[in-house]
Amino acid sequence: VQLQASGGGLVQPGGYLRLSCAASGSIFTINAMGWYRQAPGKQRELVAVITRGGRTNYADSVKGRFTISRDNAKNTVYLQMDSLKSEDTAVYYCNADMTIYGVLVPQDYWGQGTLVTVSS
Repeated sequence: VQLQASGGGLVQPGGYLRLSCAASGSIFTINAMGWYRQAPGKQRELVAVITRGGRTNYADSVKGRFTISRDNAKNTVYLQMDSLKSEDTAVYYCNADMTIYGVLVPQDYWGQGTLVTVSS
């Protein structure tokens, strides 16, 4: 079972990026999916989370600029990031609470991280 994130890169302030993260493997069900980020010298923090039913929650710092969504048929979560600021620069990690075949309880899984750099 793995989470594969993509979509990071270099963008100017005010620009936009869209991150994607696809889960694959012997997945029985995926509950919440989310995005976290870790800037240099800082702790990892929650950016946004979405339940299987589509309820969302955002960090105050990204409300109104970022939008999280998911496609349950594709086991994929997205993060649309608009009006990017230099302080959004970080490695972004996707996270999924999944139950896989052969394991009775859901567990947290992490993607490998994708770097977002906001700079002019």
